[in-house]
Amino acid sequence: MNLIDIYIVEDEILIREGIKAILSQEKKYRVVKEFNNGNTFLEYILKAKTLPDIVLMDIRMPVLNGVEATKQVIEQFPDLKIIALSNYVSNIFVTNMLGVGAAGYLPKSVTPDQLFKTLNLVITNGFYYDNDILNLLYKKQKSSTSILFKEQLTPREIEVLKLICSQKSAVEIGELLHISPRTVDGHRNNLLLKTESKNLVGLVVFAMKNNLFLPEF
Repeated sequence: MNLIDIYIVEDEILIREGIKAILSQEKKYRVVKEFNNGNTFLEYILKAKTLPDIVLMDIRMPVLNGVEATKQVIEQFPDLKIIALSNYVSNIFVTNMLGVGAAGYLPKSVTPDQLFKTLNLVITNGFYYDNDILNLLYKKQKSSTSILFKEQLTPREIEVLKLICSQKSAVEIGELLHISPRTVDGHRNNLLLKTESKNLVGLVVFAMKNNLFLPEF
């Protein structure tokens, strides 16, 4: 069994210990590093020889907050999967973290089952947001200026984009469109290039700005 390596970036020791205790219930998850602020995390990961599979990132921390730490690390490692942790589920916190490329957003009040669900879907699909988070992001993005006309995308690319936003995996998209997962990956890469998105989160933001994706209310 391949282990999923996790970094925890959280300034409160009690919360770090609680997360580790929950993750220890599933053998496939392994916490390999802990940091008490974004600065020590950045100093370490920018020199690391290997990257974790997932980073659990607190938003409000001393020295360097989670938003800025996420922004800086995603600029260097666009495919790194960072899940935001917060005591707050508010428009500003959600849009700030997702805007810099966080692959997920979890309130610290989540149940262990919700934590494991998010971890599993982020590993499988590249990102995961529940409907409440998507709705907050949509309300923020719907008033923004489009960054690219949707006419620059092919009909097939638009189909793939909508399914990505619906949080389908490459295998699921392939089955729905009767194409191979490898072809799905090709469309996804074209979408990233055409929309100038760094990762799948950027594609979701693009789709919302261009009215190609509407979350379920």
